[in-house]
Amino acid sequence: MTDVRDQGLQVFRELLPGVLPDGEVPVPAPGFGGEMFALALDNVFGRLWTRDGLSRRERSLVTLGALIALRAEGELAAHFRIARNNGLTDAEIAEVIYHCTAYAGFPAANAALEVAKQVLSPGDDNA
Repeated sequence: MTDVRDQGLQVFRELLPGVLPDGEVPVPAPGFGGEMFALALDNVFGRLWTRDGLSRRERSLVTLGALIALRAEGELAAHFRIARNNGLTDAEIAEVIYHCTAYAGFPAANAALEVAKQVLSPGDDNA
């Protein structure tokens, strides 16, 4: 593995603990689209999430806003968990969603709210 790949795996495991098994992970994965995870590890987690300039908490805020605007509900599910791991409270995540009603539109924010309700357990509020 390359240094970027190693960094990407480390960051991914820190942001989403328990998603990947310990030890070696087959990258690229076998089968159709197997390169997608490698691209994410190298370019997103290995290069972007490791940069200086923004904290992981700040990166989560930016990422949530962008994903809400894109209506990327599949990605939002993982990034709501990442945001919590990066120190955002449920109340702060809700504020990000509310704020996006003005800039991304109510339908996009409402769709994000529905994903957040599924991912963030009401009894597990860390506000």
